Amino acid sequence: MPVTVADRKIAERCLKGRVVLIDDDSEIVSALVGLIEMEGYFCESYLSAQDFLDASCALNYPGPWCVLSDVKMPDIDGLELQRLLLNKGNPPLILMSGGSGAYEAVAGLRTGAIDFLIKPFDADVLMSAIEVAILKSSRSQESSSVYLDAKKRLTSLTTREVAVVNLLMKGKINREIAEELDIALRTVKLHRQHAFEKLGVSKIIELVKLMEVAIQE
Repeated sequence: MPVTVADRKIAERCLKGRVVLIDDDSEIVSALVGLIEMEGYFCESYLSAQDFLDASCALNYPGPWCVLSDVKMPDIDGLELQRLLLNKGNPPLILMSGGSGAYEAVAGLRTGAIDFLIKPFDADVLMSAIEVAILKSSRSQESSSVYLDAKKRLTSLTTREVAVVNLLMKGKINREIAEELDIALRTVKLHRQHAFEKLGVSKIIELVKLMEVAIQE
């Protein structure tokens, strides 16, 4: 299928960031979509949280993205959606409402919402919140990519190479490792060389940093 000019424009907007807008007021949705897309983002809208959750590809997105959701909605409100998203990738969430009180605002912010906007809000306030949310998403995805890469490198090691690396992490030198594993010093050096090549490191300090990334949860 040929790539159209419209496809390219959508791709460019997605590269900057995707904003998922959820509000049961169609007039507000129309106004906010126009505002958000005017700032260069790709905006995808839903009239209910359930519609968003039912969308097959809505939660599987490779680029930076965030959710902008109203709080007061039938069936699944904004706070319930926030709880559900904790187990679905936990994208950055901005809550908004025209009739919520301090309880909803505090509850949303305590459980990780980027911001809680009271309608009607200034366009600059909204765009500032979206910018923060998209930046957080981008950094989170970068961190996740680094983590997965480190884990992949570690799984490429043989059992003996893992043993050597673990002892290096404990501060053991080659001679001590040879004695502990009951193998020749020359063999230790060979395993160490192969392990370092697979992990893409050349120094112990680089190994330590890689291991710190790989073991984070």
